[in-house]
Amino acid sequence: MSRFAHPAGDRHAEMLPQERPPLPPADLNRINPAIWPRTSTRTDGTLTVGGVDVRDLAREHGTPLYVIDEDDVRSRMRDYATAFAGSEVHYAGKAFLCKEIVRWLQAEGLGLDVASSGELAVALSVGFPAERITMHGNNKSVAELTKALEAGVGHIVVDSFDEIARLGYLAEQHGKRPKVMIRVTTGVEAHTHEFIATAHDDQKFGLSLNTGAAAEAVRRILALPQLELVGLHSHIGSQIVDTAGFEVAARRLTSLLVQIKDEHGVVLPELDLGGGYGIAYVEGDEAPDIKELADSLREIVTKVCVDAGLPVPRLTVEPGRTIVGPGGITLYEVGTIKDVEGLRTYVSVNGGMSDNVRTALYGAEYTAVLASRASDAEPMLSRLVGKHCESGDIIVRDLHLPADLVPGDLIAVSATGAYCRSLASNYNYLPKPAVVAVSGGSSRVIVRGETEDDLLRGQL
Repeated sequence: MSRFAHPAGDRHAEMLPQERPPLPPADLNRINPAIWPRTSTRTDGTLTVGGVDVRDLAREHGTPLYVIDEDDVRSRMRDYATAFAGSEVHYAGKAFLCKEIVRWLQAEGLGLDVASSGELAVALSVGFPAERITMHGNNKSVAELTKALEAGVGHIVVDSFDEIARLGYLAEQHGKRPKVMIRVTTGVEAHTHEFIATAHDDQKFGLSLNTGAAAEAVRRILALPQLELVGLHSHIGSQIVDTAGFEVAARRLTSLLVQIKDEHGVVLPELDLGGGYGIAYVEGDEAPDIKELADSLREIVTKVCVDAGLPVPRLTVEPGRTIVGPGGITLYEVGTIKDVEGLRTYVSVNGGMSDNVRTALYGAEYTAVLASRASDAEPMLSRLVGKHCESGDIIVRDLHLPADLVPGDLIAVSATGAYCRSLASNYNYLPKPAVVAVSGGSSRVIVRGETEDDLLRGQL
């Protein structure tokens, strides 16, 4: 009997239908172009990205290793710049930010969203134009707002009454008049995980449209001459694959624009619909076409404003995951293989929730393949797990790997360019992996991997 077959009456057969794992793919060696980086291919059975053999990457840089396909990421930046020509595209730095990513953004003509003083420091350290930066955050400190004012960031998105007063005071003290937008909680229920849905009223972000808090924020900002109110901002969530929620949000924001015009005689010139666009992680996932997304959002905003008798504001979008997510993979080495009879085989690798916490955090799904060779072995129902002291230390909950898998094989997990390095930790004192960029058959380190000395350096 094969290692993935489960006879009638065993524990696997007793699983509820919704708990059953997916069927094995027809070809375990296939690299689905919808999921993997654009330059990915199999060369003599081995996965190559950016023209670089993953075995060479492992030998030179070690594992675990974050690998970024530079050509993929930069081509997606250009896709957005072209599709949203005439609008503003600001990359959401929280997805993954480092100096090299900022350099690519500058070269490709995109703006940048930051949500902390640290993210702002990364951008400023390589000379990114401050006027192309938007500062976000639900609890910006005095120090962070001061740094943003001194740098001259293009926009500050205010998130509370406290922040309006704080920013007004600081702007007066520093002789600045920043452009501000109000983050509006529109009440749109995005079809995504509750931890990444951000526009319903009962959560920490924004000022509610339904309760009148957003309208009150407008009044308070307009009463402060040291602040320049230029628009409204909305972000309905993450990993969203259709525009229905954005249409509802746009209509609700437009109703507030009408109220502002009627009450104050002010027509705001900008509208930021945020980001949150989804990508394909597993077979069957659909990602929005960027041009179709751009055309749809423009049509939505134009229609709702024309219907309301308002001039069409300048549109801004904030993609993050869709730019950097698909172009990243994580490379691991297999350490142990443990067959739990009647259920599945646990494949343990030399990383885990310290370099990818998303599965444990909100049930994210991934695809992984045997990357260091091809295999004609039968599929083996597997769970890809890490080496941490947590039973929830799972990277891929259910997948099929070849039954001839052995310790020392390399496993690649796709679509890890967004949020994996950003959310990485040192749990169990594991150093954070390096990030390498690949292009044209060569690789280079863009974020140095940590060492044990790094982990001890701050301790007294």
